[in-house]
Amino acid sequence: MTTTTPNAIEAVLSDLAGLDIITDPNQVAKLSQDYYHFSPVLQPQLQDKFGDVVVRPASEAEVLQVAQACVRYKVPLTVRGAGTGNYGQCIPLEGGVIVDMTKMTAIKWMKPGVVCVEAGAKLSVLDKQTRELGSGWEIRMAPSTYRTATIGGFIGGGSGGIGSVTYGQLRDRGNLLAVRVVTMEDEPRILDLRGDDVYKVAHAYGTNGIITELEIPLAPAYPWSDIIVNFPDFMSAARFGQALSDADGIIKKLVCICPDPIPQYFTALKSYIPTGKHSALLMISETCLEPLNEFVKEFGGEITYQKPAQDAGKGIALAEYTWNHTTLHARSVDPSITYLQTLFPDDKNLTLLEEMYHHYGDEVMFHLEFLRYGGTARPASLQLVRYTTEERLNEIIAHHESKGAYIFNPHTYLIEDGGMKMVDLAQLQFKEQVDPYGLLNPGKMRAWLERS
Repeated sequence: MTTTTPNAIEAVLSDLAGLDIITDPNQVAKLSQDYYHFSPVLQPQLQDKFGDVVVRPASEAEVLQVAQACVRYKVPLTVRGAGTGNYGQCIPLEGGVIVDMTKMTAIKWMKPGVVCVEAGAKLSVLDKQTRELGSGWEIRMAPSTYRTATIGGFIGGGSGGIGSVTYGQLRDRGNLLAVRVVTMEDEPRILDLRGDDVYKVAHAYGTNGIITELEIPLAPAYPWSDIIVNFPDFMSAARFGQALSDADGIIKKLVCICPDPIPQYFTALKSYIPTGKHSALLMISETCLEPLNEFVKEFGGEITYQKPAQDAGKGIALAEYTWNHTTLHARSVDPSITYLQTLFPDDKNLTLLEEMYHHYGDEVMFHLEFLRYGGTARPASLQLVRYTTEERLNEIIAHHESKGAYIFNPHTYLIEDGGMKMVDLAQLQFKEQVDPYGLLNPGKMRAWLERS
């Protein structure tokens, strides 16, 4: 474990004179946080963890300068985007320097289907620029925090989101083309990683390199229409979601299923979703609305809301009620609610889902997001859980796993325990190479902590 002393912080600040530095305790405390309070397990573990100082570099050269100073005085460095994560990804467990990347927002270059951008660019701004400057291209996927999240934070801490029903997850080959990172060696270097090497730093919480620049693929920008479809029962809605996600001819960006009572937490949508109805929140290309209507009839649904693509950016944005924003809206009404993240086995996904739905009732509310996983459309559930105790939460997790469901646990800040439940040797070996003193976001990589 590293130890941050006041003298070391003063020495770092002296070396970084002239950079944009924040030392006000209230501001530093604010920039030490993310949305870990979604988890009643993480809240007591992380609520007293703060950095000592925040630095906002404006260029890669300044990032190198910060890295050099932190290595020289053995001060921990934690990289931060917009702080929209939910697992404590950017919480500085051992204090030190927080590097806020939000001043590095430039698009370096763009060509049809690809853009190179600095890590601090907001996804929403990037998307707008690629649509306008790139003549009709958009980012492939984004979290529900799309308006504020940065591309570097998304790659460093995210996994998928809106668009995943078509393009899969960030870990799928082709969804991240290249990253540029600054190391934390005695003489920090700039490394360009391409191909499978990008996964040495993707979804690593900034523990093994400071991402400064990314090359990501783009998708054709379609005229997306926001649509709400209501169903009389949950399984009709779930089967509709599966069938629609399987329909390759219908161009879609979002298939989200929210069973009753979840829609009752959506204040702005109440007039479109009566009590007792089970809803599908969709983003569908306007070119595919006619075949969509046939799907709706087939499964006994009713369209109650439809916003044309020309009104995108106006009024209600359905995407902001999906993925983990569903949890956000529910918690705004009932702060005792927390959540899980679950993938059901491909051979019995809807069968097991129905069994679990009836088993738990309102204690576990099965909010579904459809995504492509291993080449097929699958329902992932971001269940809303009425939290009582950590013991009961662990029982719910164990029961899911005993049935063959796979839990991506959002109640841990360790990379491995929240994700694939196994050590990523490539990430560990890369960290040993580029961060030999273990200064980058210490305490988050179990492989590093247990490497002896």
